[in-house]
Amino acid sequence: MRSMIKGLLVALLVVTGLTAGEANHIRVFSAENVDGKITPTTIQKAFEKEGFMVEANNDMLAPFKRDFKVVHHKVYNLMVLWDKDTFRKIGVKYPNFALFTPLSMSIYTEKDGTTINVSSMSPAGIAQMTGVPADNADLVNLGKKIEKALKAAMPKGKFITMPYKMVKEEGELVHSVSIEVKKGADWEDTKDDLEMAFEGKLAPNGFVSPAFVDLNYDLDEHDIDAYKFFDAYSICKIPVIYTVSQKHPEAGAVAPCTMYLYMKKDENTIHMAFPTVYKWLSAMYIKDKPSRDVLLDAQKKFETILKELMAGK
Repeated sequence: MRSMIKGLLVALLVVTGLTAGEANHIRVFSAENVDGKITPTTIQKAFEKEGFMVEANNDMLAPFKRDFKVVHHKVYNLMVLWDKDTFRKIGVKYPNFALFTPLSMSIYTEKDGTTINVSSMSPAGIAQMTGVPADNADLVNLGKKIEKALKAAMPKGKFITMPYKMVKEEGELVHSVSIEVKKGADWEDTKDDLEMAFEGKLAPNGFVSPAFVDLNYDLDEHDIDAYKFFDAYSICKIPVIYTVSQKHPEAGAVAPCTMYLYMKKDENTIHMAFPTVYKWLSAMYIKDKPSRDVLLDAQKKFETILKELMAGK
């Protein structure tokens, strides 16, 4: 009887994505790197060898020094990447999967440390945010593909246990809006105007976009005719990641975040969504006031941007 109960519990944990050692959705793969031979560049190459498209791998120490003078890490990169095969298999049925297409990761070494670390969102975390079932074979394979790349880049590395556990979310994990294209209007003109207006609001509000991906281009290349367009923007606010990364360098698993816009082939509505900071607060159990303040301020500003875009339509 005990064996049966244990088997049922293990099965439940696998389905929900909470396998042993994965109580947190943000996970960190770590390896000793005393000789410095493992670098953000060698890690990028390992992911590219596994078929990932790396859209950005930015050294954040330069903007941190420029804007704040003091840095807290020896290495701190934000890498943005995605797997075309996985998006083709999942993105048509589950458009919210674009919230992690591209994915974000941080690559970091503490200022006085000798280990190099890579943070990423676990498949269970992606499932929670996107609505893709945690046992979806393609999502599970994506997790395995990420692990394979990490092990190739850092052969003696392993996932480490984080010093906290996730807590209940304080609010919605995804903020979404929809814009109906006006009767008689050209949807392409509406899309172009909307994106131009959106891009124009980023810098005045302190946001930058280190990567842009036309997700529909690859779908078209494979004769998948599901969307009129599907665009993804990586969005980041440097003061946010600087502040949060001091205590939580693994925050690069959710920064930059991805905002998407798409229109289905048989619809006349533009859908937009982005992940909220409540995932940051929950997944990393962020309690310190400076981090909470910059996160909640960024959340408010981004929601205001979308509200202003809605008002203009």
